[in-house]
Amino acid sequence: MFRTLKLDATKVYLFIEFTASALFSMMFVTMSLYEATVAGLTPLQLVLVGTTVELSAFLFEIPTGVVADVYSRRLSIIVGYFLMGVGFLVEGLFPAFLPILIAQVIWGLGYTFTSGATQAWISDEVGEEKANKLFMRATQVGLVASLFGMGLAMFVGANNVGLPIIIGAIGVMLIAAALIVIMPETGFHPTQKDDRNTWQHMVYTFNEGLNAVKARPRLISILGIGLFYGLYSEGFDRLWVKHLLDTFDIPIIFGNNQVAFFAALRIAGSILTILAVRFVEKRVDSGSPLAIGRAMLIVTGLISAAMIGFAVSPLLSVTLILYLVINIFRSVSSPLYTGWVNQKLDSQTRATVHSMTSQVDAFGQIAGGPSVALVARFASVIAAITTSGFLLLPAVFLVGRANKIAEEGEVSTQ
Repeated sequence: MFRTLKLDATKVYLFIEFTASALFSMMFVTMSLYEATVAGLTPLQLVLVGTTVELSAFLFEIPTGVVADVYSRRLSIIVGYFLMGVGFLVEGLFPAFLPILIAQVIWGLGYTFTSGATQAWISDEVGEEKANKLFMRATQVGLVASLFGMGLAMFVGANNVGLPIIIGAIGVMLIAAALIVIMPETGFHPTQKDDRNTWQHMVYTFNEGLNAVKARPRLISILGIGLFYGLYSEGFDRLWVKHLLDTFDIPIIFGNNQVAFFAALRIAGSILTILAVRFVEKRVDSGSPLAIGRAMLIVTGLISAAMIGFAVSPLLSVTLILYLVINIFRSVSSPLYTGWVNQKLDSQTRATVHSMTSQVDAFGQIAGGPSVALVARFASVIAAITTSGFLLLPAVFLVGRANKIAEEGEVSTQ
């Protein structure tokens, strides 16, 4: 019965992007505020919460990516969304440090089931070239959906900051239920098992993915860039709201609703990001490693500079503008980076290689998060965010190295 309900893979991918982006944005608008106010977490605890979810991603990313290559990417994605919903629900229902830590483990595990598997699934269903273009289109769809989610958070969270998290969690579990009915899987071919048992096969698939990375020096540099993106991001993600609350008098709009201010700020960022992604989509050739690399060089440098300025600016207006700059270029970097990694990967190890990129990012956040947390604990939140900005700078060098390899490759093929 369900087979007749399967939809076109492109439509399903965009459905996932739209619904997940709307629900995640509704939750994330309030989550940092919820953790800092309702749960009363300290700066150190805020960063440790983020480190916990990244540690979960680090531990589970490769096994779940291999499962997606060995068994079923469709099943992996469905399980992932269900677990993420459960994790968010735990956080929304129990505003205390320990339950929130447990929630991070649950939804971090769920995320790893979708990370890598989603990109690999759509690439196999529609082809690599179409998938690379679809990543950029899906980013735009997700940004539009996020506007809806943020607007909804204003009203749902007006009197209860935790309510958007609870409603969003239930919605994420419903995504999993919907995918059982509508999600096709026609392009997936499991990696050959030969005579290996399950664990031997998982190790084999991981080693094949590792060999694919080793054989491509440019991809090694790209993974290194992902490491520094991980190093810088955790401190900023967990402390930017705390920085604004502690440093400035936040304007109150729509009565006494702090959620509305942060939702309005994110909405402004999303609108600008939609325009920026559209601009990049038209100007950057998604099939050219060198074109993507040059765009990443500009984006990476601007994120680092804007973050340092965000931390030290004494003016709220300038600080908010710099936040928007950071938000825009981080959103632009995501599909660029995914397309960069996705080029010329073997189908049988595609999910594993994508999972490696996520694990490298998670490792960076695990290492960078506690370091930045200690700076916040013994110095200040301002110093911690400044440190985060400097942690991204080495990625600029690695982007340049990847571009040099791409240039040499283009010359050698002429």
